[in-house]
Amino acid sequence: MRTCLILDDYQNAALGLADWASLSDRIAVSSITDHVADRNALVSRIDQAEILVIMRERTPFPASLLERLPRLKLLVTSGMRNLAIDVAAARSQGITVCGTDSSPTPPTELTWALILGLARHLPLENRNLRDGGPWQSTIGTDLAGATLGILGLGKIGTRVAGIARAFGMRAIAWSPNLDEARAAAAGVERAASKEALLEASDVVTIHLVLGERTRGLLGEAELRRMRRGAVLVNTSRAPIVDQTALVRALEEGWIAGAGLDVFETEPLPADSPFRRLPNVLALPHLGYVSRDNYRTFFTQAVEDIEAWLAGAPIRELG
Repeated sequence: MRTCLILDDYQNAALGLADWASLSDRIAVSSITDHVADRNALVSRIDQAEILVIMRERTPFPASLLERLPRLKLLVTSGMRNLAIDVAAARSQGITVCGTDSSPTPPTELTWALILGLARHLPLENRNLRDGGPWQSTIGTDLAGATLGILGLGKIGTRVAGIARAFGMRAIAWSPNLDEARAAAAGVERAASKEALLEASDVVTIHLVLGERTRGLLGEAELRRMRRGAVLVNTSRAPIVDQTALVRALEEGWIAGAGLDVFETEPLPADSPFRRLPNVLALPHLGYVSRDNYRTFFTQAVEDIEAWLAGAPIRELG
């Protein structure tokens, strides 16, 4: 019987959100609920599996790892894009790589959870209430009338803009390829430049794909252009922002705060400054983690496996 392992199933939820029993006569399916960061330890736990189901970039699969997995024949990832997989190396090794659909709704909603949490100082006020601290120690920031700057106006950025209008905010956007027509269709103003957006915004939220043009897009010079009372929200990918510069910006007050759901190393190391900075609202990469999204991921993972077994793979990654 073939073996299938589901990696990084942190909530131990994968097996209950899809009909894995439909594969039980052909495949033994189990999940690994802890994150295995050490490469040798990872290989020893997964090298007998012919099928692996992975969650986004939680565990990278470069060529150097793939070549140590000679039994692996099918790699299924959540989402239709995963830059942590060397797809070309997988293909050369005879490994089929497939994906699944993913909804933009959960990361959109989480973006607004971070914005609202920062605007009204929710973590601090909740902690004070629970611990018997001061009753009302902060003054919230109004969103109505404020300017939201959106870096990246794709599926998520467009939805974020729609919610901004419901809050009575002015929404402006910029990305390397954004034109006036697409901005107008989304109901936002197109900023003349990245710098103009940073200077005008009270909240800056990032919804860009990580690539050569966006890696390090916001460095010290860009963060210093932001308003001192502004906040930065990143639910996209951490390397879009220079992390050293961001720590300095938060420590030295170039900006008022940051809402972060993504980090260069995940899980976030215990000594990371993002765990201690009082003006950071940090979450453990929950953007796409919702019941409906997970149900889609794992249901379609089963479909991917069924199609592969039938000799007609679906949703292959190019």
